[in-house]
Amino acid sequence: MANPNTVLGANPHPQQHENDPRWESVDEYSFSHLHPAGSVHPSNEVLTHALNSSKKEGLPNIAVSPSQGKYLMLQARMLRAERILEVGTLGGYSTIWLANAWKGVKVTTIEINPHHQSVAQTNLSHAGVSEKVESLLGPGVEVLSKLVEEVKAGKRGKYDMVFIDADKVNNWNYVNLALDMTRPGALIIVDNVVRRGMLADAEAAKTNSNVEGSRRVVENIGKDPRLEGIVIQLVGGKNYDGFLVATVNIEE
Repeated sequence: MANPNTVLGANPHPQQHENDPRWESVDEYSFSHLHPAGSVHPSNEVLTHALNSSKKEGLPNIAVSPSQGKYLMLQARMLRAERILEVGTLGGYSTIWLANAWKGVKVTTIEINPHHQSVAQTNLSHAGVSEKVESLLGPGVEVLSKLVEEVKAGKRGKYDMVFIDADKVNNWNYVNLALDMTRPGALIIVDNVVRRGMLADAEAAKTNSNVEGSRRVVENIGKDPRLEGIVIQLVGGKNYDGFLVATVNIEE
């Protein structure tokens, strides 16, 4: 079996680009100063509880890192986002960050796994943000399609921000559906598109559906006149990956 940390077609010493202690050290140092023990929105106790609870309940360790979570919160805060859509709740860790952006925010989060949703709801309750979060259960494409109809019917407002962190095969489907319910200027962030450098490897996409899904969303956003986007490569405690960040174009 191939080493899952190996970057296909990349540096001949790929492990050096997967686990560098400097990355985690910088994450730990900077986060400890920029989100210190006295922080309350959200508190470190709440964040740690969500991660520990998710681990105890057997959820995979694939939530965003603390620094990435705060990045999402700050983006939502800068937008003064009133409505945020999240595809992929997992244990609610990123949801907690988004729900703490500011007092006026509401988060709609979608999860396909009933157990994950249950764990997330417990974590959200512990974090004191349950009233800010609408938790929906079901396959992402199906739930998003229903939300689109509700937005078109005027039953819910358009979203200011979308965070997509679910199955990578449907990345573009999620973005495409989100475009039917986001306002001009809205922010869309897709997680885990760099795939440890395999994003640029066309051969890897032939056998790896996650790479294929990441390439598809990058290429389709690049061709879509409704969007402007860029990929930001990231390193840190979560190794080597990155966000695709896009905005919904504003008509001039």
